Amino acid sequence: MKTGIVKPRTLSGFMELLPKEQLIFNQIRDTLSAVYRQYGFLPLDTPVLEHSEILLTKSGGETEKQIYRFSKGDTDLTMRFDLTVPLAKYVAKNYSALTFPFRRYQIGKVYRGERAQKGRFREFYQSDIDIIGDGSLALMNDAEIPSIIYDIFNRLGLKDFTIRINNRKVLTGFFAMLGLDNNAEGIMRIVDKLEKIGEEAVEKELKELGVSEEHCKKILHFINFKGTNEETIAFLNSLKADNEIFDLGVEELDFVRTAIGSYGVPEENFHIDLTIARGLDYYTGTVYETSFNKHPEIGSICSGGRYENLAGYYTEKQLPGVGISIGLTRLFYILNEKEYLRTDTSAPSDVLVIPMTDDVTPSIQISNELRNANINTQIYFEKKKFKAKIGYADKLSIPFAIFLGEDELAQQKVALKNLTTGEQQVISLEEAITTIKQSLSEKGNTTIIDTELTSR
Repeated sequence: MKTGIVKPRTLSGFMELLPKEQLIFNQIRDTLSAVYRQYGFLPLDTPVLEHSEILLTKSGGETEKQIYRFSKGDTDLTMRFDLTVPLAKYVAKNYSALTFPFRRYQIGKVYRGERAQKGRFREFYQSDIDIIGDGSLALMNDAEIPSIIYDIFNRLGLKDFTIRINNRKVLTGFFAMLGLDNNAEGIMRIVDKLEKIGEEAVEKELKELGVSEEHCKKILHFINFKGTNEETIAFLNSLKADNEIFDLGVEELDFVRTAIGSYGVPEENFHIDLTIARGLDYYTGTVYETSFNKHPEIGSICSGGRYENLAGYYTEKQLPGVGISIGLTRLFYILNEKEYLRTDTSAPSDVLVIPMTDDVTPSIQISNELRNANINTQIYFEKKKFKAKIGYADKLSIPFAIFLGEDELAQQKVALKNLTTGEQQVISLEEAITTIKQSLSEKGNTTIIDTELTSR
């Protein structure tokens, strides 16, 4: 007896893509992986599920409310809510087997039970890189990270972005100079919300924390300083006093600023911004946030910073590090929503082989030769009209079709059609392979993001 049909639906906050969108998403993910490997980062994967006591060592507040936590038998389990805490556990656990500085990249799904809304998901991909030192880590690593951010977005075709940098020591030292040492972390978290809630709300929250009106004005005046990178450093140097933390923060910020330039990152793409604090308290030095200039309402599309002892809950060893995280799902959603992504760069195959005779053996043999030449190839076996076969290739944006009829087989040639230009020629398989690979090579130089659209 037939039962009722269950309506297919997806949980709120969980993204499913159509095949064409998934191909583009994978292209972005593959681009990130390729850049990371070029800079010497090693791939890493960690379990989605961990013992709750492992993942929740640094949690509290909003994080505690957002986690997916459950019991299976007598085991208390939590789904990872970021890739950073699992990294800390991994490095502490495998310390003796790793080579330091340990450079890792990881692209994986994380889970947060926050309110689902436009561009915000409960299951989403993060793309992280981190450099972990053993006892110490050179400050030059802090400057290399922005150069990788710059490289990634340029490879994707995104030009109109700014990497905003600051140093938490500068803020911590400044607050100490105001006699607000005890409230430094709380002030930092409030300051970090400036762009989201505005000055009035920040001032209100600071006063609720116990900061006087005079100090509120000084804090807002300080973080709102605007100028070139050189002018900002000069402004900070003019405030140097007897606070070692502030002075060290200014020196580190100036060093990183200068070193970023040595990597060839144009100053138009990175800027010192004293409002950048990063609300997470494990950051201790350099901090980054990257924004899309045309759409500041989107917020940060890549963020991170320096931390001195993230693995302190798992080991007594000092393991400083610096890293960034790109919200890959969120970035894809934004670019797709704004229609900045090229749809002509995604196809499941490079060529569709269409047998025109009942004997499909020659088509199979030719397809094998095409794949041996590293050309992604699909055979169309269905008994459809010719128009339907071409329509199938067109819908999937497959750039080439090869027809194998009796005449082509008799001549030991193939009919190659460029489905973009409409040009068709009867040539040898070797010539077809050369033509296809040359076209694919030219297309391979095309960015995933349409730079003409993003520059308008």
